Amino acid sequence: MLNRTVAPAFKQVNEINFIKPIVKQLKNGLPVYVVNAGEQELVRIEFIFENVNWDAQKPLQAIAVNGLINSGTKHLTAKEIAEKVDYYGAFLQTEYNADFTTITLYSLTKHLPSVLPILWSVLNESTFPQHELAIYQQNQKQKLQVSLQKNDFLARKNFANAIFGQTPYGSDISLTDYDQLKQDDLVAYFRSAFQVQNCTVIIAGKFLAKDFEVLDTVFGGNWQNTAPASKNHFQFEAPAGRDLYIEKPEALQSAIRMGNLSINRTHADFPSLQILNCVLGGYFGSRLMANIREEKGYTYGIGSGIASLKHAGYFFLATEVGVDVCASALTEIEKEINILRSDLITDEELGLVRNYMLGSLLGSLENTFSHADKFKNIHFAGLDYSYYDNYIHTVKNITAERLKAVANQYLDCNAMTRVVVGKK
Repeated sequence: MLNRTVAPAFKQVNEINFIKPIVKQLKNGLPVYVVNAGEQELVRIEFIFENVNWDAQKPLQAIAVNGLINSGTKHLTAKEIAEKVDYYGAFLQTEYNADFTTITLYSLTKHLPSVLPILWSVLNESTFPQHELAIYQQNQKQKLQVSLQKNDFLARKNFANAIFGQTPYGSDISLTDYDQLKQDDLVAYFRSAFQVQNCTVIIAGKFLAKDFEVLDTVFGGNWQNTAPASKNHFQFEAPAGRDLYIEKPEALQSAIRMGNLSINRTHADFPSLQILNCVLGGYFGSRLMANIREEKGYTYGIGSGIASLKHAGYFFLATEVGVDVCASALTEIEKEINILRSDLITDEELGLVRNYMLGSLLGSLENTFSHADKFKNIHFAGLDYSYYDNYIHTVKNITAERLKAVANQYLDCNAMTRVVVGKK
């Protein structure tokens, strides 16, 4: 009989095996990375394009192209695209972030000969019909109007703009920016960004040689988009620490967002900073959760993170608290940060964080798609799998003294931007 009064023994994760992609190339030179694994006849094909031609006067070009790319082509309407894809049980997904635009196809491998030509048309012949653009503008303006009433959205928006200015990372989008969207501008951006030389294909699932031949037949020949393109490049200088307060007299809660420009995944200290962040606010057992939620009862949730972007990285901390305890919450947050700068983390707490981080990494590799996601993290940062070897080594061996030094180097409350929306 299992004795449930005795906790099961646990062991630290010693080794994590990644499924590494096979590198291929289509006839036109398009690079393809294939993570071939799994028993199901299912495949995910991602066409990833780096964002280009940033124009601060037209901040929504890339976003709108991503949102409207499957709204109609030379030969297919938006309805026909959706019906054809759905007929084969496939799914077409678009995703935008400040660095990349991704068009993803989920499909049974046996249907690739039928659905890939539809995707080719979307990536080569999209026309961005004026009536679809008008609907998009109306819907997005309504969503923005709703979001502007939310304290957490305002805090996030103003924090990003304070750190990154009028760049894709921090552009202060307004309702008038949607009014300025023009069909001709979207077509021009589409032809500049969606080109072979600006594309990487990452495939995950059961994908055999015969399936690659189908992909090469459809995409390895005639790719129509050709227009001048300049890849985005940005350099940032850390702004001086400052406080931004947006008063909302009727607010019951205040949204807090604070942080500063920091390092990204390419920096040697990034794994160490991730461990330190985990201690501070990176998981449910963190110090911020223990203090601000469990002990003080100021919030339902609080967390911190280290975001790695292509051209920068930043540390952030976010929560919503009752307006009557906002000042006290800010004081407690700064207290926890300063304790990390002055006191050593105990062996017991550090051991718990080690096990959590290694277990989280192992648990995140649950299927073929997640292995491909781990590859994307390093590939687009110009790194290789030694990054994960170093990460695991750092988590296992970092000392409390080293974490204290990292805290003093990267976590300085005086250098942080603090945004409060509500009452303070």
